[in-house]
Amino acid sequence: MSERGGTAPPSLLRVARVFAVLGTTSFGGGVVAYLRAALVEKERWFDDREFVRLLELSQTLPGLNAVNMAVLAGDQLRGVRGAAVAGLGMLLPGIAFVLTLGALYAPYADARWMTALLGGAAAAAVGLLLATALRLGRAQFRRPLDLAIVAVTAVAVGELRLPLVWVVPVVGVVAIWLYRPRPGARAQDATGTPP
Repeated sequence: MSERGGTAPPSLLRVARVFAVLGTTSFGGGVVAYLRAALVEKERWFDDREFVRLLELSQTLPGLNAVNMAVLAGDQLRGVRGAAVAGLGMLLPGIAFVLTLGALYAPYADARWMTALLGGAAAAAVGLLLATALRLGRAQFRRPLDLAIVAVTAVAVGELRLPLVWVVPVVGVVAIWLYRPRPGARAQDATGTPP
């Protein structure tokens, strides 16, 4: 966890409240943007490097990325109890919202305004996700090899419509092999290329 000026970890109530607000106000793919804004910019519990590390780990685990991220972040902040309250904070508002929306949606499912409303929400989520990816990408994807790995993954999933369950392990293994430690090389050279 990043330095917070020697201050004590946040209380369980604060962790629960922050994640409950995130669970209430974040939608779809845009949740990563909300998580970063809250955990890195507002609360300053993590820096960008730590956030990306948690995000990477949360995406390798089964389940919802946002909930995985909440559990991992809560664990970093307050251990097992922090993980529990952060996970519940992310889940409970969404569960209540979806149950309520499901009951209200059925009579209006074919209404044009409902289609427009859902289309607008989807566009907003895509915009938030893109903005976060660009912000984080500046710091993380500086090497041509990084960009090539991202491009291959995007083309395989987006254009070729290959199943994500196959693309991620194959590209992941190739990326690990490309960045493997080499005998006699301690770190990457000054240009940032793998040793």
